[in-house]
Amino acid sequence: MPDGAFISEFQLIVFALYPAAMLEWIEKYQKFIAKNALLTDVCGVKRATVYAAQNMLRPDLEFIGAHPMRGKEERGVKFADRHIFDGGNYIVTPTAKNTENAIEKCAALGNAIGARRVSLLSPEKHDEMIGFVSQLTHCLAVALMACKDPAELADYTGDSFRDLTRIAKINDRLWCELFFENKDELLSQMKLFFDQFAAIAKCIETNDEEGLKAAMRLSSARRALFDKTEQDENKEKQKR
Repeated sequence: MPDGAFISEFQLIVFALYPAAMLEWIEKYQKFIAKNALLTDVCGVKRATVYAAQNMLRPDLEFIGAHPMRGKEERGVKFADRHIFDGGNYIVTPTAKNTENAIEKCAALGNAIGARRVSLLSPEKHDEMIGFVSQLTHCLAVALMACKDPAELADYTGDSFRDLTRIAKINDRLWCELFFENKDELLSQMKLFFDQFAAIAKCIETNDEEGLKAAMRLSSARRALFDKTEQDENKEKQKR
């Protein structure tokens, strides 16, 4: 059982637990938390956690969701890195139950850990976005590695395959929970990908050169927006 006296020392608590484990901890041990404390998290899903946490809390406590968009494919304390959040994006997911003071404190926490940008999204918008930029990409990496035995590929691959599959070294327990908690959004993003992938396959099958080039030009233009954002941010840092 946690040390109640130790827990009661803090006015800010950040949860770095699996979603279900966090909710279980709050339900069992919130009785020890100091009055008027602020609770937040680093969880990768929000609809399944934020509302549940807020609904079970004592009235003198406040929970506000947050998600630093940085991580590693490695797991365990031995891979801890105090600079892991430097230059990353940090998302705060307030609801109608959150006060302006809590939103400001949570955003300040993002700045304190080195985030380059702090954004505010609803739990619903967060889960839609994360379903595409994170969960879908992890599914793609897993699928790629499941296609063929890497023993016959490891000596011949280039950077493209290694970059695409870096996140295939996945924490199965955590990511299964994240996928299931965001099932509707993830399946929607997977369908979006399937449709685009099928369209590219059709272009190749029918020798549709113009269609294939158009898809490539669109992807190049959209990917360039990421590079432009990084360049603009680097210029802004140099001015300071």
